[in-house]
Amino acid sequence: MALLIDPPAWPGRGRLWSHLVSDVSHAELHEFARELGAPERAFDRDHYDVPADLYALALERGAEPVSSRELVLRLTRAGLRRRKRYSPR
Repeated sequence: MALLIDPPAWPGRGRLWSHLVSDVSHAELHEFARELGAPERAFDRDHYDVPADLYALALERGAEPVSSRELVLRLTRAGLRRRKRYSPR
């Protein structure tokens, strides 16, 4: 199990958010997020947006704290990175 979470530093809707990923599989990520109580709508292509108030619980349940840069690097190396498609306006 290799679940990674970056610090809650991303502002949105009056809160700070972390990104939760797996460098093993999306199935592992979905299972962990479900157990954490993250709603399915929090999933965005390759990660879950996790509010700051769930950060400590994610660590307690085994997520590894990493920098945002490390998170993207490991997700990319695992072949699980799903970038947004560019669509010209």
